[in-house]
Amino acid sequence: MKPPPPSSSSSTSNLIRKARLSPYLFTLLAFVLFVTILYGQDLGCILGQLDLDISQIQPPSTPKKHYKKLPFTKSEVRENGCDYFSGQWVWDPLNRPLYQESECPYIQPQLTCQEHGRPDRDYQFWRWQPHGCSLPSFNASLMLETLRNKKMMFVGDSLNRGQYVSMVCLLHSLIPDNAKSMETFGSLTVFTMKDYNATIEFYWAPFLLESNSDDAIIHRVSDRVVRRGSINKHGKHWKGVDIMVFNTYLWWMTGLDMKILQGSFDDEEKEIVEVSTEDAYRMGIKSMLRWARKNMDPKKTRLFFTSMSPSHQKSQDWGAEAGGNCYNQTEMIADPKYWGTDCRKSIMGVLGDVFRKSRFPVTFLNITQLSLYRKDAHTSIYKKQWSPLTPEQIANPTSYADCVHWCLPGLQDTWNELLFAKLFYP
Repeated sequence: MKPPPPSSSSSTSNLIRKARLSPYLFTLLAFVLFVTILYGQDLGCILGQLDLDISQIQPPSTPKKHYKKLPFTKSEVRENGCDYFSGQWVWDPLNRPLYQESECPYIQPQLTCQEHGRPDRDYQFWRWQPHGCSLPSFNASLMLETLRNKKMMFVGDSLNRGQYVSMVCLLHSLIPDNAKSMETFGSLTVFTMKDYNATIEFYWAPFLLESNSDDAIIHRVSDRVVRRGSINKHGKHWKGVDIMVFNTYLWWMTGLDMKILQGSFDDEEKEIVEVSTEDAYRMGIKSMLRWARKNMDPKKTRLFFTSMSPSHQKSQDWGAEAGGNCYNQTEMIADPKYWGTDCRKSIMGVLGDVFRKSRFPVTFLNITQLSLYRKDAHTSIYKKQWSPLTPEQIANPTSYADCVHWCLPGLQDTWNELLFAKLFYP
């Protein structure tokens, strides 16, 4: 039995109600659909911007902070959930290297391995492939346009300088010769891109704090002393930077407790205390973050920190016969679980703890694990030597192989690919 037809007055009232609601309902549904399509995969990136990729090393002790989306990002095309730092090395001779050693005049002779007789080039042809996603290709044109009217700075030791030089090499070929230059002023090296009104700079400060190793040329001292609370000594040269890349690690690793100066290097009687490496390192990282909080605007600038660059000084660390190092190594470490020495874990723990509590957004470039595999990529003996080699050294190349620094082009180009990815697609 069909229901009775509505009365004429009831039908008229329903029609009027439908006519009034339909436009609003249609608009609401369209808006919901638009938001879902546009932001569905990137809601987490839009809401949160503290890029710490070290949660597996030490469980978080405090809730993760959330920051607004920062400048430079293009997160609408980001692959959701991609951990760029977990992956494997893939042989890719068609697309590597990203530039030729002979075509970049800015590489220091300490890093030009082919020029200094390295017989193989295999170390140049490996590409980092994250698990389950792809690393965005380095786009030099996009990077240059992003740097227009801006300043990018790398601050730290010679390993950060290697990353700085790599970045310059990745970009310089798109800039006419008469519109680019590189100059050094003490601790500061400046690559100028005239047409872009932009600079990429490197500032030598191996501890970030003031130390007795701050001379950019004469700094290889064994009895290292760091001055507590002295980051402004260098920090006054870092103000106004739009993209900052810090590193500090190697110089803290003396094998002994660190010597910390309580007063000034100008004091006649110096008060020096010794603290553990971990406590000293924590002091340095906290000082860096305190400086950033006071001097950088998180709404306009980006702060990166590059984790520890590993060395390959002892062959027994990767299960080989004792007495060797990176010399004559042309293959990487195959064990995906290889970690190396325990001191790296303790330092990573310090970073995890301090950054997790930071009130300033930091993008953590966790290059440590992926670089640990690359015992094949060091400069070894193929570099300009700081001092003439002795006959004993010449007879035993292992004794003077540099297993700390990296050939360019090579591994550090991957570090900058990761920096590029986290800058634009965090």
